Amino acid sequence: MEGGNGAPASPSSSPSSSTSTAPSVTVEEWRGSSSTKLSRTAILTADRSHLTLYRSGSRWDDLGRKILEAFIPEGFPGSVTPDYVPFQVWDSLQGLSTYIRSMLSTQALLSAIGVGEKSATVIGATFQWFLRDFTGMLGGILFTFYQGSNLDSSAKMWRLVADFMNDLGMLMDLVSPLWPSAFIVIVCLGSLSRSFTGVAGGATRAALTQHFALQNNAADISAKEGSQETVATMVGMALGMLLAHITMGNPVAIWLSFLSLTMFHIYVLSPREVSRREHIFPVWTTWQRPGNMKPLHHRIHLGVKASTLSHSDMMELSGTASSHYKKVNYLLMERKGVIRVINHKEATSADILRSFFHALILANLTGKAKSLHTESRLWMEEHYHDFIAKLKSAGWATERLLSGSIVWRALWVQSPSEEKIN
Repeated sequence: MEGGNGAPASPSSSPSSSTSTAPSVTVEEWRGSSSTKLSRTAILTADRSHLTLYRSGSRWDDLGRKILEAFIPEGFPGSVTPDYVPFQVWDSLQGLSTYIRSMLSTQALLSAIGVGEKSATVIGATFQWFLRDFTGMLGGILFTFYQGSNLDSSAKMWRLVADFMNDLGMLMDLVSPLWPSAFIVIVCLGSLSRSFTGVAGGATRAALTQHFALQNNAADISAKEGSQETVATMVGMALGMLLAHITMGNPVAIWLSFLSLTMFHIYVLSPREVSRREHIFPVWTTWQRPGNMKPLHHRIHLGVKASTLSHSDMMELSGTASSHYKKVNYLLMERKGVIRVINHKEATSADILRSFFHALILANLTGKAKSLHTESRLWMEEHYHDFIAKLKSAGWATERLLSGSIVWRALWVQSPSEEKIN
């Protein structure tokens, strides 16, 4: 604020002098969610008789800014990670491809059901549609039961699986008219495939949203992503209707359009240096060349089931539990280069992270050290806390662990003192 000429009137000032130095005030209006991301939108100046308002920019600029706010998170770009924009651009383009192809596959599916044919009955078409939806719902429940707890730990992999299964489901809808005798089986398999997409895609979206949120604004990012997807859906449906009308009655054009859009949908960009080292393909697609040693993390078995331990395993644990693992909430065993991790029933995320890292050290020392447990324990005591501190200083959130689900845990007691090993 500014007060006129900055000098208050003295008691001896005449009325005319007071009038000439009448107080005024200036207020600037700024817009933005962060002090470093503000823009001035208006200036107001007032004195005893006048109020002056000056707006920065035009009303059209203000309208465009408000429309844009429906699609980008508040505080953008400072409120999201640098990879947010490339991801959203490609995600929207993939969505556009999906919605265009869905119009072609839906057209083929309705044709196979008998829409437009006099011989088709309403009850027959209704039953076929019901069976298709029922199979998809059942498949979604089963997929959640078997893999729901592991989606966070491999978000990119399951995102890729979701896209592939969605493509497979639409392909089955498109081929369903070609085999009328197996129509029900084909459309049910297609619905089953897309049900995996719904579960995996939704769950991994939540994990990716958490990654993008720099200011605890995951809800805002999710809401704006919904707006972006809605626009992509509307545009895709319109283009899909146009394409379906153009290719109607021309199977070659339909298949060429569908396969071209599918190839675009599964196209993967070249990832960055860290991503090049990250495994995003499903486990069943991997292969190991004979004679090659598995990567260290493939040799770690977290959350081993205690009932699978043999008598010799138990005897080994009785010796190492009190000497090497008395102060931690896990036990480690080495068998043929594979490290088995038994987690305590009260182990926290920090304990599980420590057990995994300790297992990596143990695996790395296999064949190199005379006393694996002693040397790995000494290394952990000397370096682990510094390692965690460096992770935190680099921006890693170590309190949130995205590992596979640890279902099996254990509670161990050592005789003869019956002392509980923590």
